[in-house]
Amino acid sequence: MRSNLTIWLSLLLALGLQVMPLPDVWLLWRPNWLGLMLAYWCFSMPQRVGVFHGFIFGLLLDLLEGMPLGQNAFLLSCLAYLALLLYQRMRMYSLWQQALMIVVILGLVQLFEQWLRLAFGATSLHIEFVYSALVGGLLWPWFFTLMQLVRRRFSII
Repeated sequence: MRSNLTIWLSLLLALGLQVMPLPDVWLLWRPNWLGLMLAYWCFSMPQRVGVFHGFIFGLLLDLLEGMPLGQNAFLLSCLAYLALLLYQRMRMYSLWQQALMIVVILGLVQLFEQWLRLAFGATSLHIEFVYSALVGGLLWPWFFTLMQLVRRRFSII
């Protein structure tokens, strides 16, 4: 019970960080906090966190951002699916190798998002989506270490 509460609260915290207002210049560099948190829990606890969590928090993100309903739900579900597909491999990698894989996963999800925006009427594709994936990859070793400490503190098995 306590572990599920910790997982849901951490995902809610990441959701809050995801929609936190920032100056327009910094928005390109904001890491996908919800994607990082979801990927961490999918890698660490694949039996408890999965595509369902990605879908639910994606719907919440859609509602908070005013995006077409289901867009972020689809994207975070894809992220969770990719994380669950790779979780055994990721456990074998060092933190910096994991960070490179996180850049690839977040970059793919951002690319899907750009394609969806193009399909919903955006004028062009922008390559700046890579910035947030790179920042997420750079933050991954410290984020992973911090979340491991949280997991041990609340003794989540």
